[in-house]
Amino acid sequence: MALADGHLPVLPLGADKRPLGNCRACADLACGGRPNMKTPGSCTCLWPCHGWAAATTNPSVLTSRQWGMAWRKARAIGYHPGGAGVTVVDLDNADAVAWARTALPPTTRVETTRGEHWIYSGTVRSVNGVRPGVDIKSLMSYARWLGPRTGTMANVPAAVHTLVEEKPVARPAARAVTVPAPAGGGRCPHRSPVYLERGIAMAEQRITGAESGVHNTVYRTFLAVLSAHGRCGCLTETHIGRLFAAAQAKGETARHCATAWANATTALGM
Repeated sequence: MALADGHLPVLPLGADKRPLGNCRACADLACGGRPNMKTPGSCTCLWPCHGWAAATTNPSVLTSRQWGMAWRKARAIGYHPGGAGVTVVDLDNADAVAWARTALPPTTRVETTRGEHWIYSGTVRSVNGVRPGVDIKSLMSYARWLGPRTGTMANVPAAVHTLVEEKPVARPAARAVTVPAPAGGGRCPHRSPVYLERGIAMAEQRITGAESGVHNTVYRTFLAVLSAHGRCGCLTETHIGRLFAAAQAKGETARHCATAWANATTALGM
């Protein structure tokens, strides 16, 4: 609660440092919350209840009955760096730390079990493996809270921007989303195109109406659309294009849209 009061969006992590689910359906991440889960996602939550997008500073959410189940199991506290306006350069070993000391300007730091987190003011795209032992955690990612930090925080340096931009982004294929047919050979649950059209229109309105937290709104909207419409094969590239266009009209780049879409499909096990 102290971290949330300090405007740091937090979330519960398990002993394996992965986010815990905050509802009964996702309590054991049976919904596909773990990237390595092989079973299709089963989460039907309207909004994500775990992972970076669920990180919040809202005290009523943090102390709610649903989140209480996760906090009782939590072994660590995570936070969303992008939501706090910072970027974490995760240095995973001594060689990575040595590289940072020669290539990056000094900034706020905290020791980890294997290396250090260097924390800069400002946000960038999150990318793992930008070089050996170095991950960038900022937008659409989470980091573990490791206690008091030392040093004065500097702005994100040009070297970090360069590392991020040099890493290619996976983009969704220009085709309809193909997923398994409904179990038992059942027909499409939408029954008519009207249901899908209404869902896409509502999603566009949700993105267009966002007055703050556009990154989070875009991701959560993509996740909601895929949860409701992504498993029967009805979602086409035209629908996806409409969502991307709405996001870009709010200032999102095509790259951020592609990243948010890829993260949403991964979170759902699709």
